[in-house]
Amino acid sequence: MRPPFFTAAAAVLVVLSLLGWGLGGCRGRIFSFEMHHRFSDPVRRWSQSAGKLSPAWPEKGSYEYYAELARRDRAFRGRGLAEIDSPLAFSDGNSTIKMNSLGFLHYTTVQLGTPGTKFLVALDTGSDLFWDFVLSTYKPEGSSTSKRVTCSSSLCLHRDKCLGTSSSCPYTVSYVSAETSTSGVLVEDVLHLTTEGSHRESVEAYIMFGCGQVQTGSFLDVAAPNGLFGLGMEQISVPSILSREGFMADSFSMCFGRDGVGRINFGDKGSIDQDETPFNFNPLHPTYNISVTQIRVGMTMIDVNISALFDSGTSFTYMVDPLYSRLVKGFHSQVQDRQRPPDSRIPFEYCYDMSPDANSSLIPSLSLTMKGGSLFEVHDPLIVISTQTELVYCLAVVKNAEMNIIGRKHFTLEPVLRFK
Repeated sequence: MRPPFFTAAAAVLVVLSLLGWGLGGCRGRIFSFEMHHRFSDPVRRWSQSAGKLSPAWPEKGSYEYYAELARRDRAFRGRGLAEIDSPLAFSDGNSTIKMNSLGFLHYTTVQLGTPGTKFLVALDTGSDLFWDFVLSTYKPEGSSTSKRVTCSSSLCLHRDKCLGTSSSCPYTVSYVSAETSTSGVLVEDVLHLTTEGSHRESVEAYIMFGCGQVQTGSFLDVAAPNGLFGLGMEQISVPSILSREGFMADSFSMCFGRDGVGRINFGDKGSIDQDETPFNFNPLHPTYNISVTQIRVGMTMIDVNISALFDSGTSFTYMVDPLYSRLVKGFHSQVQDRQRPPDSRIPFEYCYDMSPDANSSLIPSLSLTMKGGSLFEVHDPLIVISTQTELVYCLAVVKNAEMNIIGRKHFTLEPVLRFK
């Protein structure tokens, strides 16, 4: 079993390898999907059509916008679930679209069942299970290729709740917030994919996913329009299933471009010109966790020895003390603008007034040195809040009591770096 790897580049290419479950067969294909930002126009239209559009849809870049993203982070953190030359793609393509100046939670359109039904799911490297709302778009009884997953399946994790080995396997996923969860039954059906390259080929892969019957908390609003697409390392995740069944390599990549267009590719192994850093691999609960040995804030160097989780399902970066205090104080000591008093509407402690002619070169830069010596330059460590009367910027790092998390905001990193 070879170790996993994860990549991030100037275009924010993120390549994650799974666990290598003894693969074989057709592994020279890449499958691609489009992705959309949570508060983008496409997601807004999906929410309207599903009757889930909140009347308080936040204005991009406003105080309410960042407060809502932080609220969702608090609900989702700590999720408790459970040779290839050419990658694969989703049937609708792999482009990802970011409609604002920052990149937080992203979505993609997937096609499932026979006849194929398309729906929108949130992409999350911090969890494993792919699940959808059973009453939303996809319905097992409407698909001729749908199969029940029974309690006799090796991937049925909640056999203690089964009535018998032939009954449908239940699933339950609870999040940090006691009010945010999903439960239902596991189902198998065809996921429609296409190969990348000049000769595109349609591929139908049987995958396992959850048909959500009861959702609570954030899942009742736009946090997951039609469901959640877990991209973790566990055997139940779709990337693990696709690689285990020989459809692709045991890796995938996500690219978040600065122009607002991104892409997710299954089977992409990255390139040889990328630097590397090892994963901290826990076989009991494998995650995309790496080690950081030094942080540079402007002219200040901070020697550390910490682990951090890369999580596309978390909007911001969270750090625990004493590292958090050392980082923000190092940043504050080099800022020339006037600090603003704390604002209860947002989670950031260190915010400053920005003049219309502000010079970004005077704002301290941020970079991370990973285990092995590879350097990770954070392209944009700030968030900017704009209203009719003021322009404010904040260091987009939040104090956390649980773990260090590098969120989607700071996936904009350069130069190229691969985790292996």
